[in-house]
Amino acid sequence: MAVLTRGAFAEPGTSLDFKTGNWRSTEKPSHYHAKAPCHAACPAGEDQQAWFAKLQEGHPEAAWAELVAANPLPAVTGRVCPHPCETACNRATLDGALAIHNVERWLGDEAIRFGWAYPVSEPAVDAPDVAIVGAGPAGISAAYHCLRQGLRATIYEASPETGGLMRSAIPRTRLPRDVLDAELDRVLALSGITLELRTRLGRDVSLDELQHKHAGVLLAPGCQSGKAWSVDGAVPADLHEGLHLLKDFVDHGALPEAGDVIVHGGGNTSMDVARLMKRSGAASVTLVTASGLPGPGTEPADEINVVPRELEEALEEGIEIIDHATINRLIMKGSRVTGVEIMSLRKLPGQDGRPHRVGFEGTERVVSVDMVIPCIGEEVDAEGFAELVDHGYLRPKDRLGRLNRDRVIALGDARGDRGTVAAAIGDGRLAVSALAAELAGQPDPAPDLRTEMKSAGLNTTYYDHLPRATSPKRAVAERTFDTEIEGDIGRAAAMAEAQRCLSCGNCLACDNCWSFCPDNAVIKTVELALDGSHYLFDLDYCKGCGLCAHECPTGFIQMVPEEAGAEQPA
Repeated sequence: MAVLTRGAFAEPGTSLDFKTGNWRSTEKPSHYHAKAPCHAACPAGEDQQAWFAKLQEGHPEAAWAELVAANPLPAVTGRVCPHPCETACNRATLDGALAIHNVERWLGDEAIRFGWAYPVSEPAVDAPDVAIVGAGPAGISAAYHCLRQGLRATIYEASPETGGLMRSAIPRTRLPRDVLDAELDRVLALSGITLELRTRLGRDVSLDELQHKHAGVLLAPGCQSGKAWSVDGAVPADLHEGLHLLKDFVDHGALPEAGDVIVHGGGNTSMDVARLMKRSGAASVTLVTASGLPGPGTEPADEINVVPRELEEALEEGIEIIDHATINRLIMKGSRVTGVEIMSLRKLPGQDGRPHRVGFEGTERVVSVDMVIPCIGEEVDAEGFAELVDHGYLRPKDRLGRLNRDRVIALGDARGDRGTVAAAIGDGRLAVSALAAELAGQPDPAPDLRTEMKSAGLNTTYYDHLPRATSPKRAVAERTFDTEIEGDIGRAAAMAEAQRCLSCGNCLACDNCWSFCPDNAVIKTVELALDGSHYLFDLDYCKGCGLCAHECPTGFIQMVPEEAGAEQPA
């Protein structure tokens, strides 16, 4: 009776007698778990492919648990993040990037709705306690990740409420306060976190006291002071700085009256201010920005730094945008502005070899206005730690945020190189990982140096074309100061969107490598392994043809040099 093997040929015997692996000369297949580009681009450190995989299996709560392993505030970031993950998404080359922020928001809202428990446990009673200055996104994230690292956390917040600029400067149209409160309350209710409100560093407690009392100090005070602004020394008497205007509106609901308004800046604050002024009744609102608008003529690094959908909505609402430009001169009548001279900018290489924005004479034009609102950035209020502040910001000496004080780490906007809620949340995670390693006498966590899986490494033939899910949006005429503009994507759309994920750099267990190998050199273990390791390469029979790598939809199989070991990047 014949014994069946992995393959046979016409004559009696077995194909195992022919070890075609000796034909192989230069390359062999290897499994390589590459970084998905969405993960690489996420400032919060989320692994979107990992939580989309849980959704693909039909487990929303497990997907949320995977998401909050990095980001404890998905209902917030799903609303306010500029989602660079979507810009990086390889699906854009096929039929449109995944609607990651919509699904993230839905998962966050579902967790609030059903009370899903954060995957953390209370630290030991005698666990080291970490002082965190500031209860904005960086501070809240740091407190949460302290629990994940087995540390306790005490948050010192100068204000009577938590949230930082999420509460004081993001309009309710983008971030409803009931959502913000619900998510913050859920994190702060976790055992092991202590909150001290109305406690200001430098007034109620000193940095020396915090260092003496706690195992480490994480400084996340945010940026609460607007930068000084003038045009050749000229400053209107009725100057309204953008961040302060936003705070006054959030606190009191009042906006200054104006007919024709110029907003000067290129970030989310400038966009929020422009839209609020237009909604308050200004006849015209023009945003003047040195950055460029998205398009084929603009380098990605030069694009205006705002949430893409906010830019789209601003144009819908009648906001004019003059890009690659600056205010060159204020035209004043007494101490009040009556117009501005706008000059075009271009990037040209300077003497240091780097590109610099340069004004072009002959491009000046005058615009009549009765209010100019600068939104050119904010600085740290240095009370209590002035010796650590350099030109308005805390300047870390390494990538993890350490300052020139023992076990004192800077995170969030105060570092000066951040600027988004997601980046602040990512800082909280990294700062705590660094401090936890130091307290345990271990080296710093190593950065993830894996290769990023680009679209060229995928075989998209195996993916159906599926439309990107969209969320409902209020018509321009229905947009008020208090009602959220973008709606919920809904469960059905969220689950459908998960099926669009290409699983870049991760095994799908699709069997392509096993099915297509002409030499039966790919064999499977009886038990399925979720990481793809149940596919084995029998190099005695692999002749290095590369068919398995070519037919791998996700790029999980790559051909590597013959002398290389397993798990080597391409």
